[in-house]
Amino acid sequence: MTKGFAGQGAQGPRVVVVGGSMGGLLAGNMLYRAGCDVTVHERIGTELAERGVGIATHPELHAALESLGLSIDEAYGVRLEERITLGADGSILARYHLPQIQASWGHLFGLLRDNFPDERYISGANFTRFEPHGEGVRAHFADGTSIEADLLIGADGVRSTVRPQLWPDAAPQYAGYVAWRGIVDENRLSAEWRDMLMSHFIVYLPPGEHVVAYPVAGPEGDLSPGKRRFNIVWYTLTPAEKLRRMQTDATGQCHEAGIAPHLILPSFIDEVHRTAAERLPPSLAEPMSLAEGLFFQTIVDLEVPRMVQGRVAMLGDSAFSARPHTGMGVVKATGDANCLTRAIEAHPGDLGSALSAYDEERTRYGRALVRFGRRLGTHIETPERSAEDCALGDYLREPLTVIQAISVPPPCSPLKVFREDPEIVCERRWSAAV
Repeated sequence: MTKGFAGQGAQGPRVVVVGGSMGGLLAGNMLYRAGCDVTVHERIGTELAERGVGIATHPELHAALESLGLSIDEAYGVRLEERITLGADGSILARYHLPQIQASWGHLFGLLRDNFPDERYISGANFTRFEPHGEGVRAHFADGTSIEADLLIGADGVRSTVRPQLWPDAAPQYAGYVAWRGIVDENRLSAEWRDMLMSHFIVYLPPGEHVVAYPVAGPEGDLSPGKRRFNIVWYTLTPAEKLRRMQTDATGQCHEAGIAPHLILPSFIDEVHRTAAERLPPSLAEPMSLAEGLFFQTIVDLEVPRMVQGRVAMLGDSAFSARPHTGMGVVKATGDANCLTRAIEAHPGDLGSALSAYDEERTRYGRALVRFGRRLGTHIETPERSAEDCALGDYLREPLTVIQAISVPPPCSPLKVFREDPEIVCERRWSAAV
């Protein structure tokens, strides 16, 4: 059976977006606003759950959301003016003035979801495969339905089901460490350091590892004092053999694509709490121990040869996934969606030319961003680092340098090593946008 979702007044191409998370919704919103007949298909059958993660916002994200009639300002995130690096005793080793709004994943997702027509967001649509169909493509789903479209967009993340049909050898490469993530209600933090935690972007560098933490809005975007939340991320060295054990649940099943928080064995959570008490300053050990639903993200690098093949285009982390130190995962998806929309608008009736323009620009960008993430990741002391990596990593572990380096787009970086790297600063549009 074939399902059709033709929209009223749609003049642009018929587009099927696989993946209903942040990247898919960004693409859906922008393409729909540009007049495309677009539907977004998410495999999970219910509304995506809130995630205990914060998102550093950048000007490119602000501009893109404003083009959709949305905005990220003090009403939608916690505005911070200063970054600090803590010492082992909790004292402040370095300060850096950098105004930035820290949003929460759930709040940004809610903004985009509310802005997209309900009838065009299809939950429980488990994509299985695609095939060429005339000048377009036919997408198939697990329930036996299929959809004909001019363009299929794979926006289904680093474990994409679309990507293997195009480039089966392009798989995520484990970086040697994971990020333990937790979020805590503000009112649960000790009064002794609550004000400091809730007013700064904070970095701490345990030997060979890295902690970053900052406040985000509370549930439903609540920014009232006492109602906000504190987001903490601890990058810990984790050999591949241990990672496999961490991905294995109580029944012995290994979840290589990512284990749900409630399936993580309690012994690993206990280990994080115990190690935090030993290795982190008390002001950071406390929120790590109080965090509910503590989970870990496997840090990987991912690159594809191209963003487009035929009438299939990749978008966001499904194509290029850079390490979180860049703070640009959502920004990259935003840029991909914006570039694709602009290309379609610039080539009316000529989807092939539009996709070629998108492919050239965003493949170059994605490759450069992955390189940037790898270079930032050299401050995590993995055994595989080269001598050059070690030298850069030592530089990035300096108290002032680290807070100037992470989550800052290279063209805006105060560090010459990134700002003037020709392989990273690869296109004028990126520099101009930020």
